[in-house]
Amino acid sequence: MKICLISFDFFNFDHNIILELKKRNIEAEHIDISKFKYKYTSIFDRITNFFNKKVLKKNKKIIEMEKDALSRLHNLGHQDIILAIRPDCLSKETHLEIKKYTDKYIAYIYDSCQRFPVDHLLDGIFDKIFSFDFTDVKKYNFTFISNYIYNEKKELNAPNINENIFIIVSIDERFDFLNNLANYLSMNNIKFKFIAIGKRAPKNINSNIIFQRKKLFAKDLKDDLENSKIFLDLIRHNHNGLSFRIFEALAMQRKIITTNHTISQYDFYNPNNILILDENKPIAINPDFFNTPYEPLNDDVYYKYTIENWVKTVFNI
Repeated sequence: MKICLISFDFFNFDHNIILELKKRNIEAEHIDISKFKYKYTSIFDRITNFFNKKVLKKNKKIIEMEKDALSRLHNLGHQDIILAIRPDCLSKETHLEIKKYTDKYIAYIYDSCQRFPVDHLLDGIFDKIFSFDFTDVKKYNFTFISNYIYNEKKELNAPNINENIFIIVSIDERFDFLNNLANYLSMNNIKFKFIAIGKRAPKNINSNIIFQRKKLFAKDLKDDLENSKIFLDLIRHNHNGLSFRIFEALAMQRKIITTNHTISQYDFYNPNNILILDENKPIAINPDFFNTPYEPLNDDVYYKYTIENWVKTVFNI
């Protein structure tokens, strides 16, 4: 069987799907459009593209990226299945060309359709569309599937765990709550490590929040994730799916503090392990949450969210 994944894998999560497919002796290839870099040929080329983006709404860098993706797919030849992740990154015309190279064309959306609309791609291009967002599944009749556990399960009560709460987050609409939580934790002498990434530090930022401009990726966070006792997950507005941070916590058997209320609908939800905070209410955390031990999931529930089961379900193999 030949399977091709086409995705914008900026944070390097999607390549785990390829690794899992290859474990099953499937011929799997990944066209990662995030790696395409367009080089302007001259200052005139740059100015022309600026004009085209503003006036004609055409971006040469995107056009060339799509040409490159199709060229790489052409070299790979016909595929039994092609999976597109973040399909909004490609034009409808390009998706229709991709569809010619496969018997089955499917998509997975792990962001809100309010944030990255796909309405223009819903007229029969894909044979099946999966989504991690309950609201979008209901609205568009998608097939629900969550993100997945991509890393190895860690032992419970591993050594060298710090008594802190960890998060890395972009400075966006979530920051005010992050800052309020940092103030609350500071006043109650609860250790935390919050890293906020953006172009400039916000005003009145809690002095214990680490601000930086450089983006961090999964490989950069390995030590912080392994050493932290609790993971913090702050949901974006109009976003209902579960982030990869939740599944990293499941694999590492760590507690979770989150603002994502939909997490209570999952079968792994356990109020002993997962604390849900309301952004619109004053912060108040029962100290027992920090002091009680993590309660492990049973094996059947854990397996349900592994990448092994995700690949089995999405590709029907």
